[in-house]
Amino acid sequence: MSFNEFVGTAEITDQGIRKHFTKWKKIPLQSIVELVANGFDANAQTVHVNIEYSEMDGLISVSVLDNGTGIDISLCSEHFSRFYESSKKDDDDLQGAHGRGRLAFHLLCNDATWFTKTSAMQNAKISIQNGSLREFRAAELTELEQVAALQNFKHGTFVQLTNFTANLPTINVISSKLQCEFGWRLALNKNRKLFLNGKEVEVPDNQLVKKQFRIEEECFDVSFVRWFDKPGVEKSYNYLVNSDGRVEFRELSSFNKKTDFYLSTYTSSKWICNFDKYSSSLNFTDEPLANPNSPIYKELIKRIHQVSSEIYDQFQIEQVEMQIALYENKGFFPEHSKLPYDERAWRRKNIKNVVQEIYVADPTLFRNLKPKQTKILIALLDKVLVSNENDDLLDVLECVLGLESEKLRTLSSQLSKTSLENVIATIEVLQKRDMAIYKLRELMVKHYKNVLETPDLQQIIEKNTWLFGNQYSLIGAEEADFQKIAFELRSHVRGIDSFDEEDFEQKDLEDGLNVEGVRRQVDLFLARKMMAFDSSNRHYFKCTIIEIKKPSIALNRKHLNQIKDYARIIAQHVGFSEQKMKFELILVGRKVSDSDYDIPSALETAEEKNEPGLVFSQDKGRIKGFVKTWATIFDEFELSNHYLLEKLKIKRDSLESETSKSLVADLQKEHE
Repeated sequence: MSFNEFVGTAEITDQGIRKHFTKWKKIPLQSIVELVANGFDANAQTVHVNIEYSEMDGLISVSVLDNGTGIDISLCSEHFSRFYESSKKDDDDLQGAHGRGRLAFHLLCNDATWFTKTSAMQNAKISIQNGSLREFRAAELTELEQVAALQNFKHGTFVQLTNFTANLPTINVISSKLQCEFGWRLALNKNRKLFLNGKEVEVPDNQLVKKQFRIEEECFDVSFVRWFDKPGVEKSYNYLVNSDGRVEFRELSSFNKKTDFYLSTYTSSKWICNFDKYSSSLNFTDEPLANPNSPIYKELIKRIHQVSSEIYDQFQIEQVEMQIALYENKGFFPEHSKLPYDERAWRRKNIKNVVQEIYVADPTLFRNLKPKQTKILIALLDKVLVSNENDDLLDVLECVLGLESEKLRTLSSQLSKTSLENVIATIEVLQKRDMAIYKLRELMVKHYKNVLETPDLQQIIEKNTWLFGNQYSLIGAEEADFQKIAFELRSHVRGIDSFDEEDFEQKDLEDGLNVEGVRRQVDLFLARKMMAFDSSNRHYFKCTIIEIKKPSIALNRKHLNQIKDYARIIAQHVGFSEQKMKFELILVGRKVSDSDYDIPSALETAEEKNEPGLVFSQDKGRIKGFVKTWATIFDEFELSNHYLLEKLKIKRDSLESETSKSLVADLQKEHE
């Protein structure tokens, strides 16, 4: 059939056509996307988009050129008369909005003209106007009448848009949109190219993993592409691709509901050349089945899912590490400022592990929260985790998150593992402290005459301030100004650094030491300042000063009076007079003199008030003094340490037993 020109209409009203474009009404760029999709759907290997702007950034011209099969004008009624119905249906290689994408041009302009050429050298043009979208005008052209852009093409289509009613964004924005929409197609077939104003549109950023599977003598090459950004409206599919790079079959993967995770898999194989997605599972020949119901295909999908799961797990690890780092930077994790350093470290590690596991189980839980809500949730989780209520936490999470049984088991296992790790870590720390006590005892009892000199002992004490009580496990970072002022004030205390023979009895000197030997030994001094919180959660500066007297002499009233004088000088100093600064002065010696009355009396009074070691309190408790002997320090630690170690070991054995049972059960399941 041959003719020169005819007019046709779509089988839908003009109003009905416009209704179908409601969601794109404010997105004129979608008209370009649809024209590009139509080009690739027509088997084009290259598509060129050319956009020209005026000096005022208004549109001058827009055209889309492809080297596809072209439009057979004798079948024009099938292409342009139908709406929401097209030959593209059930073709998994095609992308355009079936039967309606060509009319998206009206979002951008009033007139669209298709110049087309088929392999049979049939030239034609088709025109549609915005005023009457359901009508189209088609006319045959001679080779000489064909638009210049197609003169050297064997086949293809050139779409010209004119009389613009809207504008387009910048070239960079358009490029990003095209990259996002067609990146998966460009990655699928390396021979396909898309150009914008002469510049090639590249495949979007992605992570590529390649695997090769062998199933029943058939070899499959699979490319796993994880997109860093969502590829347009395209979902996550598993594609079967033939030797020409066309999709023979595609199937939604099970990873479409994973937050911010976009994965496409492309499988190529000789086996795919005979794939028939409509074929049944029945087979009356010796040829292996090549359809969605075949054992080979099912095994292929199973292996693809396994690798996809591994990629997803790695993605989750990366995401949660970034999120945990973000939470730390924003201060979402509890500080535990009142706790000893070691315990703070355990608590921080514990809550981070649990937040990580919950995040992996359901990333949307934390992402949908505002910063304040996130901080509150993490704080509540932290409290529950140390309250022996882990089972109740699991019940809450199961109810709120609706976790699958597998994820719930994983989280339960992690909570148990976390408890075990914390117990083991605690035991290790206590054992290290126990060893430190043993070594210090050896120094104090046997070797102090030779080795107890600064800076050696001072460094030992600075590293082990927990010796004076858990509240001193980390006194705080050294502040040069505070350290300097505290040391200068100390120098005003009479005789604090000197040894006056008149103030001591010979029995207060250690055996084997003479006066000159005692003078050569040096007192130790530590001063630290840190922020703390009182029972009403009000912050203050906690200033700790530790005065360690030479072990060669026993402590007596002179030393007690010295730290009292020191406390008085501090109270009178302008820089230390603020009520938000609280001081604890700790006097440490090898023993208390047998002939001294003041220190034992003060210590006895302190025990009655349940403040061990307290010898005085000034300025309404703002400045307190304590006296501790090394023997008392060692004994107190060993008593409490022994009890804790025994309890923790019992807990560890119980957890390890449960863990071993779970491991055995899991291993047995794997071999069933």
